[in-house]
Amino acid sequence: MHQKTSKLLFILLFLFFFSCKEEENKDFVVYKTNAKNQNVYFFWKDDKNKILKSIGNLKKYTNQNKQKLLFATNGGMYTIGNVPKGLYIENFKKLKALDTLSGEGNFYIQPNGIFFITKDNTCQIIDTKHFKWCKNIKFATQSGPLLLINGNINTSFHEPSRNLNIRNGVGIFRNGEVVFVMSKKEINFYDFASYFKKIGCQNALYLDGFVSRTYLPEKNWMQEDGNFGVMIAVMESKFNNYK
Repeated sequence: MHQKTSKLLFILLFLFFFSCKEEENKDFVVYKTNAKNQNVYFFWKDDKNKILKSIGNLKKYTNQNKQKLLFATNGGMYTIGNVPKGLYIENFKKLKALDTLSGEGNFYIQPNGIFFITKDNTCQIIDTKHFKWCKNIKFATQSGPLLLINGNINTSFHEPSRNLNIRNGVGIFRNGEVVFVMSKKEINFYDFASYFKKIGCQNALYLDGFVSRTYLPEKNWMQEDGNFGVMIAVMESKFNNYK
């Protein structure tokens, strides 16, 4: 009798844990990674200087290079012609300069920020005002606004805001791991930032809004369309075109 009760309790606990896990992520597509253990890359154009624009085109490009795409999402805002807005560094080359101007739109809600990866695959998110370029930065994308700053929600956000939209962003945990999150339904900035705080991020950066797409086959979420500038991808093996 005791053995049967223990088995029943184990099954109930398992079902409870599984249902809670599903409940936690039912509104978001979430992908956690560590750039020191996985191959994280930024993309804008292919090797013929043609802008990739969509996740489907990125997938074809990586497949041609015999790479398996594990994850992809749009990686920041862009201007006319799918040109990255603000700083963009790819494979140690600065392709777009830092934007420190003021203006309208989400990009200019302060503080604005940079998500970057260094030569030793350390990932950081930093206020644009504190960013300093150096030759050890392998990838970087500028966007705005910052969602979390040292564990605190951006004070520009308001909890009852009706500014709802699909949103995607990137966050970093204390241990250096990175998480990419896209909402499955429209959400305001405060609630989106709150999710990053809830899961333990210290800093997080908004990437873009309704145009956002995510490719994550392990979760059966495969959006291959889109019309972007920068894309961020994780691949099974090293990308041959990057040194």
